[in-house]
Amino acid sequence: MRTNKSHLAWLMAVLAVFTLLAAACSSDDSSDSSSGGGDAGGSDVSGEVNISGSSTVEPISVAVAESFADVNPDIAVNVDGPGTSDGFELFCAGETDINDASRPVKEEEIQSCADAGIEFIELEVAFDGITVMTNPANDGVECLSLEDLYALSGPESQGFENWNSAQDLAAELGSDTEFPDAPFDMTAPGEESGTYGAYIELGTAPVAEVRAEEGAVSEDDVETLRPDYTTQANDNAIIQAMQGSDSSFGFVGFAFAEEAGDTVKEIEISGEDGTCVSPTTDTIADGTYPLSRSLFIYVNKAALEDNPATEAYVDYYLSEGLSLVSDVGYIDLPQDRVDATTAVWDAKTTGNTITGG
Repeated sequence: MRTNKSHLAWLMAVLAVFTLLAAACSSDDSSDSSSGGGDAGGSDVSGEVNISGSSTVEPISVAVAESFADVNPDIAVNVDGPGTSDGFELFCAGETDINDASRPVKEEEIQSCADAGIEFIELEVAFDGITVMTNPANDGVECLSLEDLYALSGPESQGFENWNSAQDLAAELGSDTEFPDAPFDMTAPGEESGTYGAYIELGTAPVAEVRAEEGAVSEDDVETLRPDYTTQANDNAIIQAMQGSDSSFGFVGFAFAEEAGDTVKEIEISGEDGTCVSPTTDTIADGTYPLSRSLFIYVNKAALEDNPATEAYVDYYLSEGLSLVSDVGYIDLPQDRVDATTAVWDAKTTGNTITGG
């Protein structure tokens, strides 16, 4: 059978076109594979990630979101900071993908999530300290013990209008601090804030537990502060309150106090050995500052399947994102803590595995 030469030439031309197309497709696939989908790089994922919770952790999550947007422009990350407790209400109701938390999840929150069928992954992301503050003009206050914090702001201090109104209670608790004769103007976070809970856990509860054993307060009182102070959810508003009264008293996360600089006076805190320690990057990182704490994000496991954008964001958070922690005024985790968090995330282990053991 003879083959027409013009027909053969036509077939060769067609084959050449197909070869070029195949090469082009192969090149595109290789390019896509190298530029997207990794822990730190961009991806072809699109969608929305909704985050709520701690106002303390909010600046970290916002910084990560802004950096993440540079390589993942098709993913919108929304971050809100009404407070850790309010955030957990939304999270356990399935209304958010991630909850920022400036304290560990509570047992009742674990139960609330379980009742709603929500499994979470607990990830430690940074260290922070709670800074106790006053006005720079208040030169009669330099260092306070945990007993002093309890005497000034605990459940037995209700009605104390002056700093020295707490003098007798502080002395009864074993303190020899001399308080000034000046109005006690307290402005601090309320119950919705993780900072409120952490201040109690680290600052007043150790004394309150002893007082409960002695019968001076109830077990319910251990987890409370005096009710007669000005509560404020906005950390910057608390800073402004410190600036507005010469004998103010309050507390916020370390980063907010540092940002305020010399406009507020950071009070040293003494622990069991009586040594007064200032909140600094070093003393918070090594735990010598008595009011040091960890910061967390909690991820809804179901969101990883229902919303791939969530996994992409958390992947980025635990790689490039952690390098932004110090940029926004918080303290980096040591490598062993980073490794522990990464292991939990890689295995997608649910529950309070970091704080609950």
